[in-house]
Amino acid sequence: MSVVAIIPARWGSTRFPGKPLAAIAGKPMIQHVWERVSAADGVDDVIVAHDDQRIGAVIEALGGRARMTRGDHETGSDRLAEVAERLDHDIVINVQGDVPLVRPEDLTALAQLLRDEPGVQVASLCYPMSAAEAENPHHVKVVCAANGDALYFSRSPIPYPRDAAAARYLHHVGIFAYRRETLLGFTSLPVPDEERAEGLEQLRLLAAGIAIRMIEVEPTGPGVDTPDELAQVEAILAG
Repeated sequence: MSVVAIIPARWGSTRFPGKPLAAIAGKPMIQHVWERVSAADGVDDVIVAHDDQRIGAVIEALGGRARMTRGDHETGSDRLAEVAERLDHDIVINVQGDVPLVRPEDLTALAQLLRDEPGVQVASLCYPMSAAEAENPHHVKVVCAANGDALYFSRSPIPYPRDAAAARYLHHVGIFAYRRETLLGFTSLPVPDEERAEGLEQLRLLAAGIAIRMIEVEPTGPGVDTPDELAQVEAILAG
């Protein structure tokens, strides 16, 4: 059972244009992501899916694989599916190009879960967070069933802390592993009102009755959406 990790990287971020090539500790951010993903055991291939040849040139200079994609995709999953459609790997892992602190062992765990559990179609990651962090709408939260399947994702604090001592918050890490056929079917699923309201595309899967199995991991470093977060990541890498 073969596994490919695809890294969507978009040049035209409204908040941070050219983000994939922003320098962190002397390297473009996309290089940090590509190197960490390439180090994951159980991942057979790594491809950067980009919309600007400047990104592709960096990856190709490293000896990596890059694929140009259309510039009109509404979601990262759509960009992912465009590349996956031309591949024959059984499992596709989606790693965003703005997570330079991604841990290779977390990707290995996702790949192994789908190898070991044939009934699991989609898997993702989460970790515990504080009540104060849960108030931030930029931090996506997830509530899980006893078997680890996601019940709901939200930008709001979930569960609601009527009993604050009982409320446990899980931060969703936006890395997904899909069976190829499930990913290719994603683009034809209807978009539910919840996805439009929350701005969270994974709710499309739940609305369609496709379970997402969560793996709880150690807290991870921040992703990069703004220049300020870029500076935070650089400080972490500097030790």
